[in-house]
Amino acid sequence: MSDDPRWLDAAGPVRPGEELDVESLAAYLPDAIEGLEPGPLQVEQFPSGFSNLTYLVWVGGRPLILRRPPPGVKIATAHDMGREYRILSHLKPVYEKVPEPLAFCEDESIVGTPFYVMERVSGVILRKGIPDEMVPDRELTPRIAGALVDTLAELHAVDYTAAGLGELGRPKGYVQRQIEGWTKRYQQARTDEVPEAERVAAWLHDAMPQATDASLIHNDFKHDNVVLDAGDWTRVVAVLDWEMATLGDPLMDLGTTLAYWVQPDDPPDVLSARLSPTLWPGTPSRADIVERYVAASGRDVHDVVFYFAYGLFKVAVIVQQLHARYVRGSTTDPRYADLIVAVRALCGLAWQSIQQRRIDGLY
Repeated sequence: MSDDPRWLDAAGPVRPGEELDVESLAAYLPDAIEGLEPGPLQVEQFPSGFSNLTYLVWVGGRPLILRRPPPGVKIATAHDMGREYRILSHLKPVYEKVPEPLAFCEDESIVGTPFYVMERVSGVILRKGIPDEMVPDRELTPRIAGALVDTLAELHAVDYTAAGLGELGRPKGYVQRQIEGWTKRYQQARTDEVPEAERVAAWLHDAMPQATDASLIHNDFKHDNVVLDAGDWTRVVAVLDWEMATLGDPLMDLGTTLAYWVQPDDPPDVLSARLSPTLWPGTPSRADIVERYVAASGRDVHDVVFYFAYGLFKVAVIVQQLHARYVRGSTTDPRYADLIVAVRALCGLAWQSIQQRRIDGLY
């Protein structure tokens, strides 16, 4: 693909209810960021994503990225701006594929929540709804997928101790904590009866393998969380959205990526709920992705059904939590209104995988 400027990731108007205090921000940023000259401030918002909010902030012609939690949520690990900022600060010196963190602010009087600012890494982000003319051809698609998987394996090889991230998480007992934790979160956010969700949760609890080893894991690694070189879409230049990163079993991280890897033979509700652009001609199958990861990482991916089912259940719980916010009136975002359909679809796919003991050709 060419480095056509039309394909660079772009922001748009700020959604109602998610505005920033422009005057307060304009007064704060020049003092907080070394070398930033005061100037006119303009704010746009990136439209995708269901969790933390991401803005493009122009200050005197310089583009910056601002991340903040959505309004009306409690600041847990997934919305802890200070934690995400610290991860980037420690990673940047040892892993080049992260944006440069510039400032963290816990003073809620500035924009209403804690937030942090980082450099903007310009490039291409592939999403499921890109224009037809932007879709890569079938020769390029598998090379892009390979670059993503190689980057995931590369990330898992980062020396997190040398990066000063040895206290980021607790690798021992990670698998059990994840299964128990996501099951508990599902129960707390449940709004409808989804029998497959209960079955999958019970099976995961009974089928837990021993952890393989410990690594830095991203926990939300998919197409639209990486930035590709605008001139070479097979080169990943940055990994974004580190809000869920921790130390744990890298195969659990792979399972989450597989959960986003929707295939043409998956059922219609799964195809409709997909969050990644994996239906393009030439896209490798989930089994192909596992094979590529094994080659890139040197790890033995045993019992891949467990990790795939776990990833699907985890994503389903996240979607259920968003739907619960809408049902309970804590948000009016219309994107959340019908997410229960996706919950059913994801849990149904997980249950089929468990029953058939494979991750491809389930329907």
